[in-house]
Amino acid sequence: MRTIYKICPASAWREAERQGVYRGSADDVRDGFIHFSAAAQVAETARKHFFGQTGLFLIAVDAGALGDALRWEPSRGGDLFPHLYGELDLGAVTAILDLRAQSDGGHDIPELAP
Repeated sequence: MRTIYKICPASAWREAERQGVYRGSADDVRDGFIHFSAAAQVAETARKHFFGQTGLFLIAVDAGALGDALRWEPSRGGDLFPHLYGELDLGAVTAILDLRAQSDGGHDIPELAP
């Protein structure tokens, strides 16, 4: 199983759990797909897009469960990033981790499965 990751405000994730589906952030909706990161990309994604933010979850997702709606496309620096064209079925979620903020604005990134 290959795991991909989504950084998400805890409040938005709790709303997704209430609704039974995650439709993405405002940026995801604007771009037409849900942005994810591979394990090796999470730290830079957190630094670039979530620096200084607290109350975040790191959502682990089974990439294989997403089927053809998941595409790996070039993004930052030409690296391939996973993009989900559609809603995230919560059944594909394998873990919900706290993404703890550090005093300097960064985050403690847990050891992640590739």
